[in-house]
Amino acid sequence: MATANIYLTFNGNCEEAFQHYKSVFGGEFSYIGKYSDMPQESGTCPPDDLHKIMHISLPISKETVIMGCDMISTPDNTFIQGNNFSVMINADSREEADCIFAGLGATGNIVMPLDNTFWGAYFGMLTDKFGISWMVSYEAPQGQ
Repeated sequence: MATANIYLTFNGNCEEAFQHYKSVFGGEFSYIGKYSDMPQESGTCPPDDLHKIMHISLPISKETVIMGCDMISTPDNTFIQGNNFSVMINADSREEADCIFAGLGATGNIVMPLDNTFWGAYFGMLTDKFGISWMVSYEAPQGQ
């Protein structure tokens, strides 16, 4: 069965925010990566944004992870405080990811189609017909 977690988007202060959340909830970051860590073929990032957080995750319980990133500076990206989050669905299989993505995106807007990523996940993003932003991901267990 899929799990759901919150994914927060920041306007350049993601690392500061997550250091604060870590001080509140405790624990250790399970991942922290910057845009400078992306392979060149994965896309372009404005040079001024290379130091920003591409992805960070902080487990706060056995079931819950807070995740986030900084928005990169492009003319298409408009940061709106208060709408800067997505619901992240972690599916148990590629088939479940496909089914959930198709259901949520049926009359919505596909932002990034489901596809294999450089970080090893099968991942996609969409906004549903109600204006809710979703991220759907499946990561195969190690060794598969």
